[in-house]
Order: sequence, then structure tokens, then C-alpha cells
Amino acid sequence: MCGIIGYCGPLDAQTVLLNGLTQLEYRGYDSAGIALFDENSKIHFIKKVGKVAALRKVCEEDPIVSHCGIGHTRWATHGGVTSENAHPHVAGKVTMIHNGIIENYHALTAKYHLEGKLHSQTDTEVAAATLNEIYNGDPFSSIHEFLRQLEGSYAFCIMFEDRPGEIYAVRNVSPLVAAYTASGAMIASDLTALLPYSKKYFVVPEGKIVQLTAYHASLYELDGTKVEPEILEASWNTDAAMKNGFPHFMMKEIHEQPEVLKKTILPRLTKGLPDLSDENIPDELLKRITNIRVIACGTAMHAGMVARALIEPRLRIPVTVSIASEFRYEEPLIDDSTLTIVISQSGETIDTLAALRLARECGSTVISVVNVKGSTIARESDYVIYTHGGPEIAVASTKAYTVQIAALYLLFCRMALVRGVYTEEHAEQFMSDLLNCASAMETMIRDENTINEIVTHIVNYPDVFFIGRGMDYAFSLEGALKLKEISYIHAEAYAAGELKHGTIALITDHVPVIAIATQKHIFAKTISNIREVKARGAYVVLLVTEDTAVDEGIADVIIRIPKEDDKFTVFPIAVVLQLIAYYASVQKGLDVDQPRNLAKSVTVE
Repeated sequence: MCGIIGYCGPLDAQTVLLNGLTQLEYRGYDSAGIALFDENSKIHFIKKVGKVAALRKVCEEDPIVSHCGIGHTRWATHGGVTSENAHPHVAGKVTMIHNGIIENYHALTAKYHLEGKLHSQTDTEVAAATLNEIYNGDPFSSIHEFLRQLEGSYAFCIMFEDRPGEIYAVRNVSPLVAAYTASGAMIASDLTALLPYSKKYFVVPEGKIVQLTAYHASLYELDGTKVEPEILEASWNTDAAMKNGFPHFMMKEIHEQPEVLKKTILPRLTKGLPDLSDENIPDELLKRITNIRVIACGTAMHAGMVARALIEPRLRIPVTVSIASEFRYEEPLIDDSTLTIVISQSGETIDTLAALRLARECGSTVISVVNVKGSTIARESDYVIYTHGGPEIAVASTKAYTVQIAALYLLFCRMALVRGVYTEEHAEQFMSDLLNCASAMETMIRDENTINEIVTHIVNYPDVFFIGRGMDYAFSLEGALKLKEISYIHAEAYAAGELKHGTIALITDHVPVIAIATQKHIFAKTISNIREVKARGAYVVLLVTEDTAVDEGIADVIIRIPKEDDKFTVFPIAVVLQLIAYYASVQKGLDVDQPRNLAKSVTVE
């Protein structure tokens, strides 16, 4: 949450910062601001409530010539959405932007007698005022002492009034990446802001200081000792972070799913069999584990639930899926025979990171499934399976979900093979069927206009219910989340067999019910539940495979997906549910890519 960018170099800093904030806006869009050193080494501040476009308009009306500055786009945590609470914050000689939460800001306010001196409601201004009290003219020793007094998570970019042309940055948990390019030195909370200038970058390590000048992006220990950063190279380019003719990022990312599924799977196939040797995941580990804990949040958790429905009955291994924020406090029963799988698109999700650390403390081996190379979760895991999804800009996750499931399916198949559950022939067929899902997704993408028409009925109602059994229930959870987060329609998913235990009381005339019935062994049971809601007046949209016979009148609308084995229907179903949510948002005239109150990467608790 919150977008951060800093720049020092020969280009116009105001332009670089505004363009970078536009790239980072999916991380927060309550307000935005920049701070710039002008040609006379004076710092100027421009802050605006609303999106970056509003800030850009103000800046273009009165441009400031500058070659060094910092910028921020906010997702509000402490304090409401006001210009006073917008970043950057200034206190004396210190100008600061911040992503994270300072937990002991009340204690710092009292310690440094800041009551009555603050202009905002933010913990960030308290942090800036604290650093200003500590500042002795030496950025390194001052920042070192400052960090000793902080509790919480943070990514700071700092300018000192008496150090023109310099930016200092430090982080704990909250992400920062930096680069030195021919265009100057840059730092940002997300690689997307750096890509127009360089594919090479380094992840800022926790507890170290980055100093940006016009000619260097240098890394130091807290005592000022210079160290060499580990340089990484992005596997995707600027075009991957552009709409490329699509009306919204979400639609572009829906369309990208067949290709990124193949990019995730194909490099890990050897003679048609799953191969995790490049990830260094030992077969012996996959053989000896006796139980699995899957830890994630939101959409990633729903991917984990699909994996549980796949793994547990076939490998006969207990699989527990935990919400990361709950796992931390439940005194989990895990040990060195437990495999913990953590899932995070960004690799920076704070609750998931904390849960990972707890799992390792308990002796569990951790495999992470993440999209961002060098992210904190990736670095702290024992093993990593990178999804090759490229940047996902829309807040509502689409392709990240499907490639996470693809990676989990790959891991399952390798486990089934080494544990003797699958023969090589079985494993080869499984992987072939998994790759064929790309074609099934393409089929449903081509049917997007039909889905748009179906949604016309749904958007007229305040509630939508999703029902399914087994894997179909796991799919339903993600469908309901997608719909509610971008259309603001109240949507809930229920296991179809639970309807009679209270939920059916919510069914009224014409209320939309999206029923998923793709699991053959429980198809008749699901149809029986659909009859129950239909008998009470529900408007039923039924999702089945194309080879499924359905009695006339069982549903108002039937959407047929390509014929797939039960294990693989999640991929075309995901496309359908994403398109339903997308068109509901479009038809309601809402902001598809940046829904209210949400941000892409959840890096604060």
C-alpha cells in the first residue's frame, strides 16, 4: 500500500515523479504529493487530495525546475483523506514520505513533546518530527538512531534541507527497489516505476540505507559502511505495465492468462514431467512431509483452497488453509514434518510474511509461490516457485490467481510422482491437461460479449449469491470476492449443501444466484440445491461443462465451458467469474482498476 518514488538526475524531476506516481497509483489513490529541490536548493511541496491526475494538473500550471525529489500516492491508514494528511510531510529540516505503520507514534509524540506542533493526523508526521529532533547534520548516524526508536513497518524516503540533491531511504518489511540508470538514480516501492528507465535494479535490504545522488544509487550499512547490492534483472518490460489498447488493466490481464499459464508451466517440464530442480526443491522433502499448511490472504487464499481440494483426497495428506492474519495468533500445530506453502503475488504481503516467519520458527520448511523476484517473502522462504505472471496493475487480481493455481498444480504433480501416487504416464497426462487449460481459457475470453449480456440482469440487484460443492465451492469464493470488490454488489459464496441450514432464507424473487456445477461426482447433489433456490424465485446462472446434460428450466441462463476433467475446470471458470465482475463494474460506471478503499499490495496490518 502507498506508492513511493524518489529521483536524482539530469531529467526533469517533476515529470519523472508524476509519471512514476501514475505507474504506482494502484498502490493507493486517496491523495498524492511531491517534494522538489529547486535550482536554488529550496524544497517545494505540492499535495493534492484525489488521484495523481489532479496533482499533475496543479504541477503543470506552475512547473518547478528540479533534478531531485520524492513523490507519494497514499492509501489512508492514520487520519482521513485530507491535504494535511497527504505526503510528503515536513518537520524542520526533514522532508519525508512513508509506506507502513509506526506503531509507537503515541510514545514518540510524548517523548519529543510534539503535542500541538503537528499539522496532520498521521504517524508519518510524527516520524518526520522525531527524525528532525534527532538530526545532527549527519544523515547516517541520525537515521541509525531514528530507526532504533521505531516500532512497526516502514519504507522511508527522506530529504534533508541542508543536503540538496540527495535522498536517503530505508525500510523494514515495506518494499523498496532502487536502480542507477543513464537517466539518474531512482527508488520506488514497486518495479513498475523503474522499468521505463532500466530493467536492472536491486531490492533494498532491511536495515540498510540507500543514498541517491545524481550519479549514484549507493547502499550502506547503518554505520555508513558502503556495501555492494545484489543486482537483479526484471523479466518483463515496460509494455507489460501498459494497457496496450485495452480499456482497463483488468481486461488486459484477463486476456493475458492463457499465455502466462504457459510461461509458468513450460520452463518446469522435462520430457513432459514436472521438474522443480531449478527451484532446488528436493524430492526427499516432498516424500517425507506428513501434512501441509497453506497460508495466504484474499485471492491467494482462494488459490490455496483450490489446491487443498486437489491435494488432500489424492495424496491423502492433511491440508489446512489458513488466513495469514489469523494463523499468526492461533498457536499453529506445525513442526519439521509440516510443509508450509505461502502464497503472495507481491511477495510483500505483511500478514503472510509474519506467518512465514512463525512457520519457520516452528521448524517447518517453507515453499513460497510469488510473482516478484527478490521480494521479501521469496528471500525468506526455503524454496520459491516464481509465477511468471508479469506485472498485475489492476487491484482485482486475475492472472495472479490462475498462475498461483498453476504453480500449486505443478507442485502437486511432482509430489504425486515422487510419492508413487502417479506413474510417469499419469504425471505426463496431468501436465498435458494442465497446459491445455490455456486453450479453454481462450475459449471463454472469446465469449466475453455473451457474459456482458448476462451481467445486465445481475447489476440491477444489491445481492448476488454463488453456490457450489467441493472444488466448485472454492471457485465460488473467488467469484464472490471479485464481484464485491469492483462492483460493490454484496456477493457471498456458500457451499451448496449448506443452503438449508439458514442461507436459503436470503433467497427472494429474482435474486441472482451463480451456480457452479462442474464436479461430476457431486453434480446431482448440486443440481438438487439449484432446484431449491429456483423454486424460491432465484434468477439462476448455471456454469457447467459443454458435455453436461441439463434439464430444461433448471436455470435462467447456462454458461458452458469447454469439456475438462474435474481437476481443471477452475481455469475456464476463473475467466467467466472475472468477466462477470468486470462487466458488472463497467455497467455500473465504476473505476474497474482502482476500486474504492482498496490498494494492490497490502503491506500494513
